[in-house]
Amino acid sequence: MTWDYPALLDPDWEAIPPGDLAQAEAEALRRQVEYVFGSSPFYRQKFAEAGIGPEAIRAVDDLAKLPFTTKAELRESQERAPPFGDFLACDPAKVSRIHRTSGSTGQFVYTALSAADIDWTTRVGGRAFWAAGLRPHHRVVHCLNYQLWMGGYTDHANLERTGAAVMPFGVGNTKLLVRVIRDAGIDAISGTPSYPRVLENVVREELGIEPRELGLKLGLFGGEPALEDPAFRADLEEVWGMRAQNANYGVSDILCNFASVCEQTYELHYLGAGAMIAQLVDPETGKAIAIREGARGELVGTSINKQAQPLLRYRTRDVLEITGTGPCRCGRTGFRFRVVGRADDMLHVRGINVFPSGIAKVLTALRPAVTGEFQVTLDRPPPYEGLDVTVEADDGAADRPALAARVAEALKAEMNFTARVSLVPAGAIPRTEMGKAIRVKRAY
Repeated sequence: MTWDYPALLDPDWEAIPPGDLAQAEAEALRRQVEYVFGSSPFYRQKFAEAGIGPEAIRAVDDLAKLPFTTKAELRESQERAPPFGDFLACDPAKVSRIHRTSGSTGQFVYTALSAADIDWTTRVGGRAFWAAGLRPHHRVVHCLNYQLWMGGYTDHANLERTGAAVMPFGVGNTKLLVRVIRDAGIDAISGTPSYPRVLENVVREELGIEPRELGLKLGLFGGEPALEDPAFRADLEEVWGMRAQNANYGVSDILCNFASVCEQTYELHYLGAGAMIAQLVDPETGKAIAIREGARGELVGTSINKQAQPLLRYRTRDVLEITGTGPCRCGRTGFRFRVVGRADDMLHVRGINVFPSGIAKVLTALRPAVTGEFQVTLDRPPPYEGLDVTVEADDGAADRPALAARVAEALKAEMNFTARVSLVPAGAIPRTEMGKAIRVKRAY
């Protein structure tokens, strides 16, 4: 059977010409700034510190007149005015949904959404999943944690925005999951890219078939950097017989999911037009960096259509590299990018900037001897002459000293730093409550 669907879910925004987008963003920004100034004690104080009023922000470039907003400030705000903080800009009675971050890098933060915020969130999130190939005829099982985390229930709603049938499975009970996929005719899965690895042997043991026989055709993944490695992606697609799409990039504090690859190119497309303004800054100096091909900088986001907790100049701490700015073959006009790593995880080793995502890519190439999980332990502030890296080895790895040497050599060859490698059993490295390995441990 063939289906006739439009190429873009939300063409008015996804294919908007740059000039029209600039005008629309400037108008929306002025409205948002007026609203925030009148409704948010947190931001009235920021305007006062900058010595300006809302009339000073008339265009996107004027945002530089305001100080940045940081995650630490949001935590302090909610400690000062629980539970939502004094950056809440609407009547608490208008809050329709509440999420909570994991708190893996500090005290958790409550994220509040009004009904209008939810509509914008799912509108943008739906664009992302549609860009990755999800359509109304699909049946997709959603395998992210529904407990408090925005990636659970809100991404479920983002999936539904495409018209697809969504099964809310969550995490755990993998034996039931593989049977449900088979019995319910599920042909798409949403989760983290490492999760299919967990399912592989379960499929073989429980159903007596190979993973590619289960019937999955589309994988919608996010939350981990693994899919940026072509070798990892190719192996995943070969084992499962499905297309593995990097379909879920976002920053929960400002917008749950606003980027995905498309069906034409394997580059993340910025799809947040109409909901937020994206800018780049130098992660160390804070100076603005123009969004152009080859540029690299920290993503700073500004809400332009948000009621509950709008954020101005929010430092996401994610470092992006712009891979394209012209229209894509798919018709979308947003810039394209890859995620380099977290600015707060960037390590200075003998004059070289090392990101944990780079280490992850090297280790992925060494599978199955290692699981791909690791942790860097820091016992003092930078700069560093080398790094202590703990790596999870596959349970069947025999010659541990030789494997440790192989890992160290690969890191030296690919990233040009000296690693002191320690091997531990699979599963030994601590995870956050969302199941992610803690990549950097600071013991000072």
